[in-house]
Amino acid sequence: MPHYRSRHRPLRHAVVLPAVLAAALAIPSLPASSLPGPDPLAASGRWEGHASGAARTPPMGWNSWNAFRTEVDEAKVLGAAEVLVDSGLAGLGYRYVNIDDGWWLKRRQSDGRLQIRTSIFPSAATGGAAGTSFKPFTDQLHAMGLKAGLYTDIGRNACSQAYDLQSPNLPQGTTAEREVGLDGHVEQDVALYFREWGFDYLKIDACGLADFVPGSILVQEQGYRALAPLIDRSAITRTDIGAVRSRYEAVAAALAAARPDNDYVLSICAWGMANVRAWGKQVGNLWRTSSDIVPSWTSMLHNFDSAAKRPLYAGPGHWNDPDILHIGHGEFDADHLVQARSHFTLWAMINAPLLVSYDLRNGPASLLGVLGNQALIRVNQDPAGHQAVVTYDSDDAQILVKTLGDGRRKAVALFNRSAAPVSIVLQARHLKLADDAPVLLQDLWSNRTLTFSGEQPFTLAPHETLVFAATGKRILEHGVYLSEIPGALNVAVDGTRQPELDPSIHRMIDPWSGSRSPGARAQYAGWGGAQADATPYGQTLQVGGQAFDAGIGVLANSRIQVRNDAAHARLAATVGVDDSSASGSGAVRFYVYGDGKLLAASAPVRLGSKATQISADLRGSRIVELVVRDAQAGATQPVVATWGDVRLLGAGLR
Repeated sequence: MPHYRSRHRPLRHAVVLPAVLAAALAIPSLPASSLPGPDPLAASGRWEGHASGAARTPPMGWNSWNAFRTEVDEAKVLGAAEVLVDSGLAGLGYRYVNIDDGWWLKRRQSDGRLQIRTSIFPSAATGGAAGTSFKPFTDQLHAMGLKAGLYTDIGRNACSQAYDLQSPNLPQGTTAEREVGLDGHVEQDVALYFREWGFDYLKIDACGLADFVPGSILVQEQGYRALAPLIDRSAITRTDIGAVRSRYEAVAAALAAARPDNDYVLSICAWGMANVRAWGKQVGNLWRTSSDIVPSWTSMLHNFDSAAKRPLYAGPGHWNDPDILHIGHGEFDADHLVQARSHFTLWAMINAPLLVSYDLRNGPASLLGVLGNQALIRVNQDPAGHQAVVTYDSDDAQILVKTLGDGRRKAVALFNRSAAPVSIVLQARHLKLADDAPVLLQDLWSNRTLTFSGEQPFTLAPHETLVFAATGKRILEHGVYLSEIPGALNVAVDGTRQPELDPSIHRMIDPWSGSRSPGARAQYAGWGGAQADATPYGQTLQVGGQAFDAGIGVLANSRIQVRNDAAHARLAATVGVDDSSASGSGAVRFYVYGDGKLLAASAPVRLGSKATQISADLRGSRIVELVVRDAQAGATQPVVATWGDVRLLGAGLR
């Protein structure tokens, strides 16, 4: 039986103290953070999470890229659409049919209007002043009960113009005619795509901001206009994060104007660069957290890891995107159904968009069975929008737990990352369920059930993932830990001083350069952000020697919002400077606000101080805000702070 780390000890309940008077807890007149302008830690009293667009649940559908790259055409896309409908997948939610790179011919110079390559999309040959139009194509998809998606780039040129130079479907013509990206044409192109052509979904790549470098061989040989890169793929410090964000914000504004009915999806494809983890949730409906997936197990691990530990940054309307599914190819084809099921299960658990991307016209029925697992689709599409939290973590195996529906049902996945069998003991405590009561598990692949109390051992085959629906007696029978409901939280400010590259993501051999590069290095920002049931740097939550299985780990000068939709009456937590903090001199204070009004605060606490209890009366408050401030200026490193066992409770409960 495996030995579990100390973080899996019993959950402790803090004593609830009376709420203190706000007047006695005046916020000290010290710098709130290093950010300029208005105080970013000031409680707003309103929900600041992103709510625009039509992605209340993760988008589902089909994308042409992994199936055909730029060798896409109308028959292939409509063939995939027909299979979605005829197989019943569309009825399960797979409704977006997205054309990726390769559709364009050129940008007409007389008026800047984009022209479609009618040799591969013949229905677009409408003639007249417009020249070409996708309206007949989108009308056909809409008549099938589906939605239509399109691809573009945030810069002047698209990714294929840098990486698919042998393609017959590259834009053609003069330098200016081949500039088919959004740069300089945001409002024009967005209006064309959504108002005139009738598209519903837009994926926006970012190669145009990264790869057309002045003096490069690519620019010289292909005759492109160079652009000093706003995204440096090798150095976050050389990336202009603000400029990248502002470009996507301009698109979001144009989309809102073009589709005032809010029926659109904006997909940001900046591959985890430009610190998109921190701002994507305020701009788009989904944001890529990694580079492109390829059909290998290690690539899947890499992309999964880029999103799996960021549940506090996603929720209804805004989702982490580890890239489209690669089921149907390579190590996820019909001869590798164990791996295909794992891939699908993991994407379902972390609320990733479920976008199929193989040639559905020629795919085996066994793969349709994987994609059509209704139980896992319901897990992915659960309206509460809580991404699974990693409750046991190792290089060999992980346990992920996702809260469903009303907070009383869970989905749990046991994931064997390795190429050898592994033994895993699932504990009721992993699920925040009581040890002394039965736990019912229903296998979401086989539909078989089993019951256990306390703990249950499992042996997983290489690369296997077992996934269950779980019910049992909750440790908090009349409340909920905030780490159980990440979809109800919004990390308004996470306290990071500058973006840090995340070293915890699986380092695959680069599928494009192999060992010709210096090696697999940390590439994406996100290290140090707010975490559920762990510190910002992945350590056990611990204050003054007291460890917590449940809680939220943050950095000082952070503000987290909580939707109190269930009208809980109290918030309680045990708080302090985490023992993992590298700053030994900084003091912090913890504050709780309800609808913008101060409800409770702690005294200043320092590293090594005993954990202190804080509680607040939430009655009548719909937006709760948890703030941690530096209590004194001058800390040289950010202080790690822990909201231990932080929970919402009914009236009079502890």
